[in-house]
Amino acid sequence: MEPLLKVEKVTKRFHQVVANDEVSFEVMPGEVHCLLGENGAGKSTIAECIYGFYTPEMGTISVGGKILDLQSPADAIRNGIGMVHQHFVLVRNMTVLENIMIGTDAAGTILNVQSAAVRIRSICVRYNVDIDLNSKVWQLTVGQQQWVEILKALFLGARILIMDEPTAVLTPQESRRLFKVFREMTDDGMAIVLISHKLDEVMQSDRVTVLRKGKKVGTVVTKETSKSELTNLMIGRDVDRNVSRKRGGVGLPMLVVSGLCARNDFGTETLKGIDLTVHSGEIVGIAGVAGNGQKELFETLIGVRRAISGKIALDGEDITNHTPREVQQAGMGHVPDDRFAEGLVPDFDLQSNLILGAQRDKPFARRGFLQADYIRKFAKNAINEFSIKAPSVQTICRTLSGGNAQKVIVAREFAQSTKVILANQPSRGLDIGVIDYMHKRLLEKREQRYAVLIASEELEELLALSDRIVVIFKGRIVGEFSHEMVDMERIGLLMAGHIDELPVNSPGV
Repeated sequence: MEPLLKVEKVTKRFHQVVANDEVSFEVMPGEVHCLLGENGAGKSTIAECIYGFYTPEMGTISVGGKILDLQSPADAIRNGIGMVHQHFVLVRNMTVLENIMIGTDAAGTILNVQSAAVRIRSICVRYNVDIDLNSKVWQLTVGQQQWVEILKALFLGARILIMDEPTAVLTPQESRRLFKVFREMTDDGMAIVLISHKLDEVMQSDRVTVLRKGKKVGTVVTKETSKSELTNLMIGRDVDRNVSRKRGGVGLPMLVVSGLCARNDFGTETLKGIDLTVHSGEIVGIAGVAGNGQKELFETLIGVRRAISGKIALDGEDITNHTPREVQQAGMGHVPDDRFAEGLVPDFDLQSNLILGAQRDKPFARRGFLQADYIRKFAKNAINEFSIKAPSVQTICRTLSGGNAQKVIVAREFAQSTKVILANQPSRGLDIGVIDYMHKRLLEKREQRYAVLIASEELEELLALSDRIVVIFKGRIVGEFSHEMVDMERIGLLMAGHIDELPVNSPGV
């Protein structure tokens, strides 16, 4: 059988950085082929080269034996290549049908629209997709929005479908459903190129091509390998994925949230009476699909967003609607979900970012003047302690990788906080090596008797770290599970709002 997609010695550079260094691999018809690698390994770059977004300096890309000259995504689409990005490219105020048809030949006349709708509905029937083509995108769940992207690729005739981190925003049930449909697609002769860092998903592929520092390490048959072997190929060392749960007893309540209500940026009430307690020496995880109030909850806790009612107490002190500086001085640290937009000043250097929020305080400042020597020494120690890869303390933070940028934030917040750590999506966009590092640091804080509250869309991460898991849906806590009583099926149903489908005596309800 001839390969459907063939990538031969593709090299892509960005100035002096070689993102892909003579990368070669093949994808067969009817195959799910995974691209695996750390941050910066070149996975997304090679995918964007295949999709025509980037033009490589060297090498060839072939479909069905024909070498392509891809100058744009439009060229890729014409040759049967579709791509669904991790961050969807949809117009929220347009309907599903309009989003699928926009920019295509079918958008021309009423007759074309009607025939296009018939075609799209036939695709929905083939893959058992239940979606209203007349719904506005903003009315859809995140999982349904992803189906709009997939339907558009299929409508445009994709034979090769590139999926970039496809389950990052899905519930466990939605993830299983998606992989079932992948198999139905490959049964029809399509090829799926899967970019994922979740090893459970990687193991559902047929073959895996591993990239490291822009180079191909190897391609392996999935059923002939293991998670540990893939991890070793990816980062060059083993990672212990069995988190130790040994710890002392839970202490007194440290963070107590009572009846908390807050609005989002559009003035809509998003938090609707949140009740939540985190004890010292405890990690509490918040499970939920993106957009259900996690971000607003963390911002209200740290004083960035005002509460319209309810109370927040930190170690017995009422901090409701206190300023971020007052909350920080009360002992709370915060690792936000968007590290460059909210956790750092990207155009500041590393040492300046490491003291943000404490730049007026001793020992970093004295009589209104920054103490440059002390700040430099502090930054060097942080670089060593947190294994931050940077040329110097004066490195501009926007030049750092996602993993190193995250370490800068963690180093600062861990140094400044004394009682509570909030971490929103602590492993988002990070590779397995940095995730392992982050988990160990959070567990260290628990052992130091901190109260730790984390929100994550990765249920595997919550299960590994949390003493308790609470589920958030549309701004309400709808379930709670101790670590010993965790039921992933029930958590998934609660995340999707299917509370009525659970047994009356179901744990967590």
